[in-house]
This record gives sequence, structure tokens and C-alpha cells, in this order.
Amino acid sequence: MIQFRDGFYADVRTEDRSRTFISYQAGMLEEMKTRVERRAFIRVYDGKMWYYASVTDLDNLQKTLDGLYDAATPNDKIAEDPIVRRFECNRDTVMCFKDCSVRDIPTKDKQALLLSYLPLLSEDACITMPQGAYIDRNSLFHFQSSLGADISFDYQTCGITFSCSMAEGEKKFMGHWQKGATRFDELKGLEDIIRAAVVEQTSFMRNSVPVVPGKYPVVLAPEAAGVFAHESFGHKSESDFMLSDESMRNEWQLGKTVGSPILSIAECGSVPGCGYVPYDDEGTRARKNYLIKNGVLAGRLHNAQTAAALNEDLTGNARAIDCTFEPIVRMTNTYIEGGDLDFDELVAPIKKGYFIKTIKHGSGMSTFTIAPSLAYEIIDGKLGNPVQISVLTGSVFETLGLIDGLTRDVHMLSFVTGGCGKLEQANLPVGFGGPYVRVSSMNVQ
Repeated sequence: MIQFRDGFYADVRTEDRSRTFISYQAGMLEEMKTRVERRAFIRVYDGKMWYYASVTDLDNLQKTLDGLYDAATPNDKIAEDPIVRRFECNRDTVMCFKDCSVRDIPTKDKQALLLSYLPLLSEDACITMPQGAYIDRNSLFHFQSSLGADISFDYQTCGITFSCSMAEGEKKFMGHWQKGATRFDELKGLEDIIRAAVVEQTSFMRNSVPVVPGKYPVVLAPEAAGVFAHESFGHKSESDFMLSDESMRNEWQLGKTVGSPILSIAECGSVPGCGYVPYDDEGTRARKNYLIKNGVLAGRLHNAQTAAALNEDLTGNARAIDCTFEPIVRMTNTYIEGGDLDFDELVAPIKKGYFIKTIKHGSGMSTFTIAPSLAYEIIDGKLGNPVQISVLTGSVFETLGLIDGLTRDVHMLSFVTGGCGKLEQANLPVGFGGPYVRVSSMNVQ
């Protein structure tokens, strides 16, 4: 039982994490391991400074906490501090994965699942060096604060990922496919889906031709739209960027029109998937936050420090990659809301344009770049031949204003590899997605 002292704010967050990783290359086992670790991150605030400690000895948390107290200065007005006043005092237990924990799945069953799919990568002679991996993570979190917060919740992801080199004559392509899930059973029975993905990518390698550079109407699939929302707009919404940049604060005035009136971008930690965060690392309950609402800048993301500095409300976005680090302002699930079209209606008006189905990567703040993987022509309102596009690029705000069509259905994507990087904290699990998005003009190269 943690004993908190008067005259300070303090919180203690712990994580019990299990992670399994199994990988094969060219049919040979490369790695198979399960790692379990328990760690805590402890903070004390006296109104002037924060005092931190990250420890693996969870049996002596009180001793570590007392050491931080001894280094700080008591403050009988700590409850009036603008940061402390914003902290929530939630008491809750949210266990979604107790009856389906991947910790309870034998490693041999995880290995067998991966091995059952690997032969699908070798059904075409153009494929070399096939690689496959199974990855899972299960975490048990506990958060306590001197204000009386006491929160427990669990987190789980699992998935399989494949990659391979494809080559035929002078033609080459790097094939990729992955499936992220929250339950092991969701990874079963995927043979037809994986085979279809391999067939599509080998056909793309054989039949795609280079694009003629120019400006065209473009339709972004949910993967591309989600990455655009995350990289090009979500990071601009992380308010810690604004504390030391007055020009960014001036550019980022709430109520300013920044996009098409049909465009709304939201952020919410309670969405199931790899970005699921029912409570952030300061004990703030997840909520839906609009970053853009009907084309108007509607909000930004906060931890307690930035919310106090900008005199705004908490959003549930104080996150750290693990209990080694302090929480900073990070995204959870960022997505574009849907519109009123189906896919055929979305592409029908396009005489000559392109459909971006999957991407390799994306980046951007004021300007953006998206590197497509699978892309197709749109001719007279119909999908056509595969085409090689190196990059889409442009101004973020200009492109937001050129969005002129959205499908009804919104698809959220979960991944088990990679993640979001910021400062020294890389590979934070986040989710993103959206509908199919039509942009009237994009620079295609």
C-alpha cells in the first residue's frame, strides 16, 4: 500500500508486460522468445520541479517514493497549483482481456500458426527471401496518485507480419502484409486473405508502370488517409510543440478554418485496437477529441502541463512508451470521420487520377510526403492498371482544403510492428484510419 505525503503531488504507475516474438527467414527459425518484465515510474511534484524515478524493484516502491519526497520541497498550497488542479481522480478497473490473454496461449501454438502461413509466400517463383513473424504483447497497468486515483486496466495486441523480395527480370518489388488483432483467434483462418495479398503484389510487380508526374485527383484508402491524418496533422496537434514556438501558436488558433467543410478529424483512446488507451499515463480518462470539426480547427492534444500552460482542458494524451520514461503528449487513435458516399460514388467523377491503396511510409508537418506501395489508375470513374508512384507531396493545409469526398465506412487499422516516434520515445503503439478520401488535386511523382 503506497503512502503519499501531504504537501506534494505524486503518482505511481506500474506495468507488468509480457511479449512474444517468433520470426522465420527463408524457412529457418531466426528467433523465438517470450520476455516478461515489471517496471514502475514514480513522480513527485512540489509546484516548482518534477522528481522522477524508474525502477524494476516493485517490492520497494515506497522507499523510492520517499527518496523523491526527501529531494523535493513541501508545498502546503500544492492543491492550488494549475497543473495539479487539472489532474483527474479516477478509480476504475477495466480488464478486457482477462479471459483471452495471449499469455495463456502456448508458444508452440503461436509458432504453429505462423508456420501454417509461411508456405503461402513461396507459391510464386518470383518470391525470394520470405520472412514471417508472430508478435504479441499483454500488459497489466496500475496507476495511483496522491489525489486518490486508483486505476487498473489491461492492454493486448497480437499479429503476424510477412515480407519478401519479388523479382522477375528487371522488375522488382518488396512485398509486405500484416494483420494486427487483439485476440489470438482473430489470426486464424487467414489463408485466403494472405494468398490474395501475395497474388496482388506479384501482379503489381509484373504489370505496374511508372506514373507520369503531375497534379491529379487522388483517392486515399484508409491506410493512406490515416497516415496522412497522423503524420501531417496529428503531430501538429500535440500541444507541447507550441509552448516554445510562438509562430506555431499564432498559426494554430482554435476556430480557424483549416480544411474542407466536410472534413472532421478526431482522436480517441477508447477505440479498440493497438491505440487503445482507456486512461492515459496521468490517469486521465479517454475521451473523443475533435482536432478538426467541419473544416474548423477545434482542439489540440494535452497532458496536464500543456493544458495548464494554454489554459485548456485535458484530453487523455499523456503517454510514455513504457515505465522507463515520463509521459509526454502523444496520440492514441487518430482518424478522419466518414462522409456520405460509397466507393463507386467516390471514384465516379474522376476522369484521370490515382487510387493509393497501401503505403510504405509518410511524414510531414507544414508540408507532407506519402510514399505509396500499391497504387492504381482511375480512368473514367473506374479502377485501372497498377502504377508506380514514388511520392505524393504538398502543403498540409492546402490539401486539407482540397478534400471533396468521403465514404461512409470508416476503417481503423492496427499494427504489431513499428509505431510512432517522438523525441527519444520510439515505437509507441498508435492506431489510425478513416474512410476512403478523395482529394481534388495532389502532386504525384
